[in-house]
Amino acid sequence: MINNVVLVGRLTKDPELKYTQNGIAVARFTLAVNRTFSNQQEADFINCVAWRKQAENLANYMRKGSLIGVQGRIQTGSFDDKDGKRIYTTDIVADNIQFLEPRNTTSHHGHNQPPPQSSQPINTAPANNYVDHTPIPDDDLPF
Repeated sequence: MINNVVLVGRLTKDPELKYTQNGIAVARFTLAVNRTFSNQQEADFINCVAWRKQAENLANYMRKGSLIGVQGRIQTGSFDDKDGKRIYTTDIVADNIQFLEPRNTTSHHGHNQPPPQSSQPINTAPANNYVDHTPIPDDDLPF
C-alpha cells in the first residue's frame, strides 16, 4: 500500500507550536494549495502536522504566506467534542518540509519581523519566546 502526499502551497496563518507531555514538539498548520477547475484558479486548504525539530524550525522561520513544500502521508482520526459528538479529522503528517523561498521574501507575505541572518545558527527556541504548554496526550502521537 502507498500513502504518499506531495504539496506545495502557502501557509494560511503562522504555525501553531505545542509540546506533548513528554516535551515532543508538534506544529499544526494549514496550506493553501492552488488547483485549476473549469479554467479558474481555486484553492484547497489542507490541514498538516509536523513533529520534533521540523515542527520547531517551521514555527521559528515560517509565517503566514510563506511558500513551503510538504512530503508526507494522509492520516485520519476522530475525537469526541464537548457535546459527545464524534468529529472526524484528516491531516497530512509531514515527513519532510522544504522552505521554498529565501527568508527575506516572507516579509512580503505578512511577516513584519526581520528574518534571521543566514550566518547565524538555527535557533530552536519557539517563535516570539511563546510556547503553548497545553498537554497533548502521548496516545495522540502518530506512532
